Amino acid sequence: MKIGLIGIGLKTYWTQYEGLFPRLCAYSDEIHSRMVAMGGEVVNVGFVDCPERAMQAVEEFNRERIGLLCVYVSTYALSSTVLPVAQAAHCPVLLLNVQPSSAIDYGRLNAMGDRTLMTAEWLANCQACAVPELASVLARAGIQYDILTGHLHDEQMWRELEEWTRAAAVVDGLRQNRMGLLGHYYCGMLDVYSDLTRLSATFGTHFEIVEMCKLKVLRDQVTAQDVEQKLDEFRQAFSIDPLCPKDELRHAAATAVALDRMVEQYRLGSVAYYYEGTPASDYENIITTLIPAGTLLTARGIPMAGECEVKNAHAMKIMSLLGAGGNFSEPYAMDFNDDVVLWGHDGPGHWKMAQDGVRLVPLTVFHGKPGRGIGIQMSVRQGPATLLSVCEGKDGVHLLVAEGESVEGETLHIGNTNSRYRFPLHVKEFIERWSKGGPSHHCAIGVGHVASHIEKVAALLGIPVIRVC
Repeated sequence: MKIGLIGIGLKTYWTQYEGLFPRLCAYSDEIHSRMVAMGGEVVNVGFVDCPERAMQAVEEFNRERIGLLCVYVSTYALSSTVLPVAQAAHCPVLLLNVQPSSAIDYGRLNAMGDRTLMTAEWLANCQACAVPELASVLARAGIQYDILTGHLHDEQMWRELEEWTRAAAVVDGLRQNRMGLLGHYYCGMLDVYSDLTRLSATFGTHFEIVEMCKLKVLRDQVTAQDVEQKLDEFRQAFSIDPLCPKDELRHAAATAVALDRMVEQYRLGSVAYYYEGTPASDYENIITTLIPAGTLLTARGIPMAGECEVKNAHAMKIMSLLGAGGNFSEPYAMDFNDDVVLWGHDGPGHWKMAQDGVRLVPLTVFHGKPGRGIGIQMSVRQGPATLLSVCEGKDGVHLLVAEGESVEGETLHIGNTNSRYRFPLHVKEFIERWSKGGPSHHCAIGVGHVASHIEKVAALLGIPVIRVC
């Protein structure tokens, strides 16, 4: 996503106070340089200090089609010069209320002995003067905005600005994403059923509905050499239990090759799937061999959510775009003795998030689903973790997020992903507050604490976010 940047000020000041304008330009250049270093594609149109410059900025931003407008408030500026730019940008606005330093050097200023020079020094530090005016006008105009406050030596401010640039990249990634829908919903999971039109309107994601027979045709074309190459990939990524039947491994490898080709053919960036098929049919064989394939894809940044959980495929994609992983999970059990909740799931995981690697293990039954095959056994690595759910409520789409920690302890060795998570809230309070936040029973788990990033993603999307902890 392209990020627009303007510096704002009052043109009248430049002739009144010699040296003020170039000084403020230097501050704006520093912000621009830091934003570029953060990885953002920044469209810097310079200073907007009068209506004429506002119109020039409008023309340039219309050409560039920015997704976030950053307004550096260098000194007092008239809201009439900012409003037309914000209106024409058609995107959220971030007011950069950033002083040169943490405080004015009062002794130095008052010792200058020249009130013109003293006033110029104050004006170089009076960013806060314009912010209420700008906020008032943007709010009255119905323009989505936020405020970032700090100073040029404030590392917390720079970290927060980097979060905004990363959030902008996530939003751009969601808008460019093509999500494959393979199969159908798990019958009766009413919480999982989704409004694809609403989700497409919210995230900009394109949904590509792919037929199971297409995947079968691709698998029928897989050669023995293709299978051997994919088995080598399995051995590099997974620890394979010796009890896994060789024919099941070969079936899984063939399915993985076909799935890779389907993803490439349709240019998919995420997948939601579920299917059953008649017993002992080719289609049942395909669907019961997708777990290793989906685990590899998820670790490649193409998250794959089972039970056709479209909303959670979005949550996993957000985590992936943030570099936090995104493991498909649901609550497994509460441990009141250790004050933790176990979260896990059958189906694809994210093998690069594993604590001690991933084992492929044989399963004679897929609980609640037809067939048998190969499952994955793994736990998310210990340390800070974030849970994210994309929710659909009666008022639209919102995000639900919580920060906790993946902790050491006993898990279930049943051929699923599952881990222990402790939160700042007692397990009773956490599970109740999380459930009342409106999620489906699935969520995406990421490594690290990224709730503040997710809040900024929600702000850029213009949707609510509920933070449990």
